[in-house]
Amino acid sequence: MTHVLIIGAYGSAGVAVADKLVSHVGDDIDRLTLVDDGDPAGGLCILRGCMPSKELLSAAGHHYQARHDHRLDGDAPEMDLDAVVETKDEHISGFASHRRAAVRKLAETDGVELVRERGQFVDERRIRAGDREFDPDYVVVATGSSPFVPDLPGLDEVGFLTSADVLDATDLPDSGVVMGFGYVGLELVPYLAEAGVDLTVIEHDERPIDEADPEFGEALLDIYRDDFGVEIRTEVYEERVEQTDDGGVRLHLDDGSAVEGDEMFLFTGREPNIDGLNLDAAGISPGEDWVDDTMRAVDDDRVYVVGDANGKEPILHVAKEQGFVAADNILADVRGGELIAYHNVHHHVIFSGATVYPYARVGHSEASANEASLDHVVVTQEARDDGVFKTKATPKGLASLVVGRDGTVLGYQGLHYHADVMAKTMQVAVEMELDVRDLPDRAYHPTTPEILDSLFRNASSGLDD
Repeated sequence: MTHVLIIGAYGSAGVAVADKLVSHVGDDIDRLTLVDDGDPAGGLCILRGCMPSKELLSAAGHHYQARHDHRLDGDAPEMDLDAVVETKDEHISGFASHRRAAVRKLAETDGVELVRERGQFVDERRIRAGDREFDPDYVVVATGSSPFVPDLPGLDEVGFLTSADVLDATDLPDSGVVMGFGYVGLELVPYLAEAGVDLTVIEHDERPIDEADPEFGEALLDIYRDDFGVEIRTEVYEERVEQTDDGGVRLHLDDGSAVEGDEMFLFTGREPNIDGLNLDAAGISPGEDWVDDTMRAVDDDRVYVVGDANGKEPILHVAKEQGFVAADNILADVRGGELIAYHNVHHHVIFSGATVYPYARVGHSEASANEASLDHVVVTQEARDDGVFKTKATPKGLASLVVGRDGTVLGYQGLHYHADVMAKTMQVAVEMELDVRDLPDRAYHPTTPEILDSLFRNASSGLDD
């Protein structure tokens, strides 16, 4: 009798596992238990992640374009934060309700049970949920992530706002200091700026976007400084923070300087939400490489950890794919078959620049192609050289294409209007290992993807040269 228990069954990764396994209940699996104490239930992405953030970014994007379009007369109206949050809550409520209904429907299947309690280990694969205990054959941990709070002297005393706080804020300070300029900061800083907050951002490196080639980080710095009025301090680290006499914050940096603001915004990333699982009781030690590529915990081959909880790559589509792989591997293990490893093509989108100037990367960058010792050519196109971006009043940014010497499309990067929607097209080209010379060279709609045509043509010419 095979029993699978999923902790975190309402999240994207947990639902992916359950969706894949439910049709096998009564066959390879005798019993499936879904455990989740979320209140309201719905999963991190829906309630506190990618979906509510897009509501805020949408408002910021409209405000930004109203400010920057010289064809519009008069000052841009102020953003109504009450309306932003109210609309966000309304939409999120509907999305979460749909997710809850889907999980409840799964639980109507014979052999499937939904337990609305917090799950934690009390022994090797023994799980306590409320006042009940379970001894499943397989456990899937899909508990998501939570904001990472660095150990900085004075931080607890001055207080701070995280991304979760910003999502619900209907009143914002006049000024603020931002710690963290990864994908969370890159997305929320323009929102705060468009809402009227005067910001100073701390960036540890020479430029943001670690995965990008340098010219993309440089272009983004220019956009944030020039178009959003954000002060960005680069190549400095935080040393301590203190409260000012007027109740604000003063952040001391390692170059001897200090920056001040009314509030501290903490966008320092996320970490696996596993503290309450009591993993020690199961003999599992989280850390670097504690989950292998089959999604199994290295300390227990009957425990699978998927999504943000494993710390590998905290992205929604990756979480879902990991969930499907974990489910397939559980079934393979039950049948005595071979397990498969999960490897995905690099595919990231950051909704930077208030969604007007998003960054996307699919496959290789120039740097990663060099590191992999791939024989390749790189072509780059500036958005300002393409008339369609000028007509849409979004002339900034650039795109690049990495192509192998045999013509194979290896990677794409874009920091420009609609770069996010082009990521799917480029994913197909990269994953199918298409030859750039075989891609159609003709006009089509919508028109912004014409920047891809230029990249394809120039790459093909580069191969001929």
